Amino acid sequence: MSELPEAAAAVLPDEVRGVRRVVLFGPPGIGKTTAAGVLGRRLGRPVLRLAPGPQDAAVPYAGLLELALALAPLPAARELAAALDEAAGVDRAGASLRLRRLTAALLREAPPVTLVVDNAQWLDRASAAVLGWALRLAPELPVIAAERTWHPGAGGHWCGEDAYPVRVPALTAAQVAALLAPYGYSPRRAALLRARSGGNPALALALAEAAPSADRGDGDAPVLTPEARRLVGEWLDEVPEQVRELLTFAALDDRPDRELLDRLAGPSAGHLLARAEAAGLVDPGQPDGRVRFTASAIGAELTARLPETARRLLHARLAAVGHDPVRRDRHTALAADPDAAPHAARDAARAAGHARLRGEHPLAAELSLLAAERTPHEEAGLLTERALTAVRDAAHCGDLPRSRAAARLVLGQDSSPAQRVSALVTLIDSSGQHLDGMDELFAEALHEAAGRPDLTAQVLIRQAIWANVSDGDPGRAADLAARAAALALAADDTTTTVLALTVQARVERVLGRPGSEATLNRALSLPLAAPVPVNATPEHLAARHALFDDRPADARAALLPLLARARREGDAEGTVDVLRSLAEAELRAGRCDRALDHARRAQALTDRAAMPPGPACYTSALVEGTAARTGPALAHARRGVEASREEDNRVFLSRNLFALGHLLLAAGRPKEALAALEEVRVLERQQQVRDPSVLRWHADLAEALVAVGRLDEADGLLADTRRAAAELGRGCVLPALDRARALLDAARGDYDAAARRLTDAADLLHHLPVERGRTLLALSHTERRGRRRASARAAARGAAELFAAHGAHPWSAAAARALHRLEQRPPGDGDRPRLTSAEERCARLAAGGASNRDIAADLTVSVKTVEATLTRVYRKLGVHSRVQLAHAVAVAPAVPGPVGPQGTEGD
Repeated sequence: MSELPEAAAAVLPDEVRGVRRVVLFGPPGIGKTTAAGVLGRRLGRPVLRLAPGPQDAAVPYAGLLELALALAPLPAARELAAALDEAAGVDRAGASLRLRRLTAALLREAPPVTLVVDNAQWLDRASAAVLGWALRLAPELPVIAAERTWHPGAGGHWCGEDAYPVRVPALTAAQVAALLAPYGYSPRRAALLRARSGGNPALALALAEAAPSADRGDGDAPVLTPEARRLVGEWLDEVPEQVRELLTFAALDDRPDRELLDRLAGPSAGHLLARAEAAGLVDPGQPDGRVRFTASAIGAELTARLPETARRLLHARLAAVGHDPVRRDRHTALAADPDAAPHAARDAARAAGHARLRGEHPLAAELSLLAAERTPHEEAGLLTERALTAVRDAAHCGDLPRSRAAARLVLGQDSSPAQRVSALVTLIDSSGQHLDGMDELFAEALHEAAGRPDLTAQVLIRQAIWANVSDGDPGRAADLAARAAALALAADDTTTTVLALTVQARVERVLGRPGSEATLNRALSLPLAAPVPVNATPEHLAARHALFDDRPADARAALLPLLARARREGDAEGTVDVLRSLAEAELRAGRCDRALDHARRAQALTDRAAMPPGPACYTSALVEGTAARTGPALAHARRGVEASREEDNRVFLSRNLFALGHLLLAAGRPKEALAALEEVRVLERQQQVRDPSVLRWHADLAEALVAVGRLDEADGLLADTRRAAAELGRGCVLPALDRARALLDAARGDYDAAARRLTDAADLLHHLPVERGRTLLALSHTERRGRRRASARAAARGAAELFAAHGAHPWSAAAARALHRLEQRPPGDGDRPRLTSAEERCARLAAGGASNRDIAADLTVSVKTVEATLTRVYRKLGVHSRVQLAHAVAVAPAVPGPVGPQGTEGD
């Protein structure tokens, strides 16, 4: 196979650096060739590449001949080639000894190279034996073998007894998205292809060819192209027929486990599964006993190979040995003869009901759609009823392909307007931002709802959500929701009224309308006559409002019951949203470990269910950046930005850009932060967001503006935001604004006012310990710049204690560094002359290693101005070199502004 694009090369572990003998192994298409090339270039020598093929494996010394021909100009190579021609007429032992001697001589005579043997599984045994012996005499020669079948537990390798084994890892979701970028796939579609391919780059590329570029947003699973089938076939050929037979049973079951396979294969099941694991076909043993294919395309290929009759027979066998009654029913339905369609439909519908009661909604969706498809068309009413059930089951677990298939069944029948509208709005609900032709779908739904206020209200609610999230027009969304509420109320439909009022209250808060809480209270006061997703309830919105108002305890109390309900009902999207809200509540309350757990669970469920990554990435970025490490947090934020752009989700584009700017600011990169935060400001204006408590970017943007010297802009932004907060009664945003205002005061040289402002702000934040710690850390830096070291130490110590107690590890490290600097006072610092703000910034940049030209570009001044400023700084401080300057300014930050962990992406 030809090399993959280098962007698809898996990241090799750092331990490989400096290792002379490496064996790269893994299944076909995983990127061994590319990884070998990357590693070979990393070693800094020319690469000598051998690439035996399947036809060479049975030809003795074919590999040695390829080596001799590759080094043909060398005398030793010509001698080896001649000896290989003569080997047929010499006894095997004598020939082998001579060939070993000549090969060793050739390796000694060869120029410095890295020997790469690609497809080493096809290196003939005779060549491997000779090479292995010769390589022991050339320990300095780097050798990289790339092959499918060797594993670390198999003993020594011909390229060296101490060869370092590296299983080439699968690509991550982000790497697959980058690989498929030329194909125009959305991040969600790329995530689906990642699951389909298991992160195998060659397989992902083959699957990407399955659909024309015009059909990228429908969410349907890609088909297996001929190339994909070939790759999976080669992969499956790595194991014996008995392993493939057992894996076929696993592919036919929706949730195979070891107990089921033990019943089918008896004592040999464990050994057969071990062979499958070694070949990378299934994931290593799972704690729950589940058997999971590393790539879902493997199961698809195994089932595609089966004729229909054989498939039904295998389902019948699975039904006979199954230990789960619901799955026995599933296999019984799938084993039924097509001529027994009514009977099979009844069995499938009954099994779907059992799965639904157990909360297994993906299984219920499969079975209910099967029941609808096998219902005779003459029974139109029953078919429509079963298809509607299938639409709801599929929507419940985010299964868009099945939701669409079931909706088509409903619309193809002579069904009632209520049934048709129900199918259409459920399809809209399950599609998120992933369905093409949404305007046409809304128009069709409104046409079907004509003359029915209750049905029209249901469609208007979805239009309101779409207007807010995708169109970024909350004003229109509020109007649509208000119309929906009025229509539903007139029709005495309380459930639809509650949903409409909840959407209305949500967008009214965004718009800063004073009636948002009254609207929400109306929604809370009405009973729900039918179940709705937890993230659409007024209780969930009330919890979100409590978070906006800095009442994390109230939010947590409201969210925990909702989490239990969402999990009980198998509501994946609702579970993610509640987990995200809980993560934010715990973070605000200073319980960072719990916040991290909730955020990681939300991210894992999002990735597992292939939901839009933007929401979970936003939460992960904020929580990881506060509780864990800056590098992964930045990666989450960037992934969220990219995904939200692709999905045209402006709400979460703003949020992820805010998270990115916040993290960059904390990492001491104000210029990059400024670019992200200024885009947030533009987006929020476009979306008419007027409530500063909903997304708190204002203070961070002001800090970034201060850090780059745009003080007047920062002043204006802070004044405007404070005025808006006062008008709306959002006092919760004032401490952060005061922190930014204090940095502005310090930048203008008024350290006393800055310290007073920060002290007052900290006093208001006792219920938000991480925010209080951030404010104390800013106070420490300000006091230090004002030459009040004792006060600075006290503030830094208080911040360090808060961060440590609450598990805010990056901030804890920042506070510890600040405290250490304060306790390591340079001699004579108390007599150091005061620098102006401009001199301070210039001195800090110079002390950090920036050239005069770089400083001029950073401060937007001329190089001559920088030279003159540094001359004054040297004179004031009595220093004569940049080394002395670095020591002299070490006690103060370069500029007032970003005060944070100062982490890097590798933290």
